[in-house]
Amino acid sequence: MRVAFLSPAYPPEQRAFTRGLAEIGATVIGVGDGPAAGVDPATRSLLSAWIQVPNLFDEQAAADFLVPVLARAGVDRVISNWEPLILLAATLRERLGLPGMTRDVALGFRDKQVMKERLAAAGLRVPRSARVRTAEQAWAAAEEVGYPLILKPIAGAGSADTFRCDDQVELERALALSRHVAEASVEEFVDGEEFTYDTVCAQGRIAFDSVAQYFPRPLVFRTEEWISPAQIVYSTPHDMPKLAGGIQMGQEVLRVLGMDSGFTHMEWYRKHDGEVVFGEVACRNGGGHFVDMHNWANDIDLFVEWARAVCGLPVSPSPSRRYNVGMVFKRAAGTGRIARIEGLQDLAATCGQWLVAEELLPIGHPRRDWKQTLLSDGFVAMRHPDLGVLHQMVDQAIGGLHLFAR
Repeated sequence: MRVAFLSPAYPPEQRAFTRGLAEIGATVIGVGDGPAAGVDPATRSLLSAWIQVPNLFDEQAAADFLVPVLARAGVDRVISNWEPLILLAATLRERLGLPGMTRDVALGFRDKQVMKERLAAAGLRVPRSARVRTAEQAWAAAEEVGYPLILKPIAGAGSADTFRCDDQVELERALALSRHVAEASVEEFVDGEEFTYDTVCAQGRIAFDSVAQYFPRPLVFRTEEWISPAQIVYSTPHDMPKLAGGIQMGQEVLRVLGMDSGFTHMEWYRKHDGEVVFGEVACRNGGGHFVDMHNWANDIDLFVEWARAVCGLPVSPSPSRRYNVGMVFKRAAGTGRIARIEGLQDLAATCGQWLVAEELLPIGHPRRDWKQTLLSDGFVAMRHPDLGVLHQMVDQAIGGLHLFAR
């Protein structure tokens, strides 16, 4: 199996997917917009070749450049897990006559307005919304949708450039900050808890699924620096009644949109009255170490299972469903470089063997821009079979672990 993998080293978690492809015996050809020397040595050692594309983010130009190159290389699959390259990968598959998701299907996962329209036509509950390209259109859509509303990019990823607007003043400010966004969605704000529904699919079949919850919802932690964002992956989501509606909706979303093979990451809401509302879905893995969390929860290697799925090999993961997993992202107080860390030893003593990862920035390291990355200034992760105990550990990491910068 010869696989062209678009952006095999960025975002950083894609390195683990490259490893998954190599472990199942695939010959991996890396595709990127920089030289091979810019790829980390460990990932570069897994690649049989490297193709540098002058205009990787210009879909038409990149496809024209890559089609003859990949045809000569005799590739069997073209794959990408990075949001900006999903449509390019689909276009290449179509032009090369390769298996996998078509461009039209991929568009339903990439264009948020097309996505909602297709799901609404199938009778699923989606937020009221409208596509806008100008400020005038946004003002008109706001009158139709009503306040509070969400302004977010049509082709965005995560909660970047996403704003909650409770009135006209806030919409005006959001529009000023979104001038670089070519197309946006003006969308009904849904008040409730926010969850994910993550899957690995193989030829349209859900081979693995998992549910996580955000604390608080991303729209909140993206706007307040003092918050320590947290997320919890539930060990037995199919046994939790409050998650049943979201799981059922997630399965129907993938059927309606025509999901083929690979990871999916969906976000959905549960309102205070129990109503379940769709948020958005992408045909790629969730960021923020979600795949690692699913692996820790289930004693599994989904990087390998994903590789088997996208290469058309039999997929039969056996998740243990043993552990709830929590991850807490920390943001240092102050500016400059990390000067001290407090509470880590106490947290380690509390968690013991259940602390599965600690990747806080070391003393002396410059702070990251918390507005540009969920990872912030590092994270801790823990797991436990008892959800109540896991919540206590997460709460201690939120309230008792602190980083300071100066």
